[in-house]
Amino acid sequence: MHAMHRLCILGSTGSIGVSTLDVVARHPDRFQVYALSAHSRIEALAEQAWRTGARVVVVPDDAARARFMAAWPAGRRPPELRQGAQALADTAADPEVTAVMAAIVGAAGLPGALAAARAGKRVLLANKEALVAAGNLFMRAVREAGAELLPIDSEHNAIFQCLPRGAARAHAPADPAPGVRRLLLTASGGPFRRVALDQLEGVTPEQACAHPNWRMGRKISVDSATMLNKGLEVIEAHWLFSMPLQRIQVVIHPQSVVHSMVEYEDGSILAQLGQPDMRTPIAYGLGFPERIDSGVGLLELSRLGRLDFEEPDLLRFPCLRLSLDALGSGQAACIALNAANEIAVDGFLNGRIRYTQIPDIIERCLDDSVTRSGGDPGSLDDILALDAQTRRMAADLCHATD
Repeated sequence: MHAMHRLCILGSTGSIGVSTLDVVARHPDRFQVYALSAHSRIEALAEQAWRTGARVVVVPDDAARARFMAAWPAGRRPPELRQGAQALADTAADPEVTAVMAAIVGAAGLPGALAAARAGKRVLLANKEALVAAGNLFMRAVREAGAELLPIDSEHNAIFQCLPRGAARAHAPADPAPGVRRLLLTASGGPFRRVALDQLEGVTPEQACAHPNWRMGRKISVDSATMLNKGLEVIEAHWLFSMPLQRIQVVIHPQSVVHSMVEYEDGSILAQLGQPDMRTPIAYGLGFPERIDSGVGLLELSRLGRLDFEEPDLLRFPCLRLSLDALGSGQAACIALNAANEIAVDGFLNGRIRYTQIPDIIERCLDDSVTRSGGDPGSLDDILALDAQTRRMAADLCHATD
């Protein structure tokens, strides 16, 4: 008989949240949905809460509360409705919760993920910003509270699975795993891997969001196209596995079958392969240390034909170069990198800037952060203040190009 996990899913209507609920529905004997949250897809949130029997739902404001109640089935008792950013963090730390899926995109997901870590929960981390913007603070919270930390990004989940026996534990390591030489993060290269450089200036949001292998939200799809997403993953890998930058390599692998690899001192390389389906890492995190059914079909190796690997072109993907520079410069630069990118991508998606202006805006914000930096921020308030300051600068730069 398995212990029942009571789940809080932060960002339940996004792609990770929906996939999590799909896996959870396959194992009613293992998982109970305790709390759900969403920011804009409130009608979908109401449907999820009704279907799962969630006891708590977190919405952003009064308008969202009204929309939720309007969508709730008449005659049915609604869940407890909590409201606002503080309620989100409080729910992640709720004593009734045993595991938190941190799947809110962007810096908005940081307080909830940090609250879950500080409360000693099992944290299924799908929010990059918890480590990109607050790696030192977040990992210290995991260690001090004895929380379990399981990476859900397919690349980090793959590395976790390939670590040596005994090193793949749900904790915050202080040193690299023994015997490991390098971490190899794979990247698809996105939709513009072979597009002529002089054509990138004119690409549209629809083209940038047309990922060749994965179905993702619009923001993360653009990040994949620019490979900023891979840069953020390098920063995450640094914190998750206590691995220095010079021992982390990005490799373009257009088939997205090898999700990442670990190279050992003896020359061996272990790789984790699978379908490009986020239910695999989600199921691994939910069931750890056991493996449970994810609903993902068989990987027919005989049909693949070939697996290709190549070095990333930093002229084609300047956002990757900027990410590596930010990690080398410290936490303040990583905060600026992430905040500037969120604003620049939003500007691109809403037609205010061109695709090729995204790295320009990020670089200017990074330069400013390095000039102004008085050291790495030491608290969540300091992190959020620097994040907000960078967002204002990036927004001004986007408007200046209108």
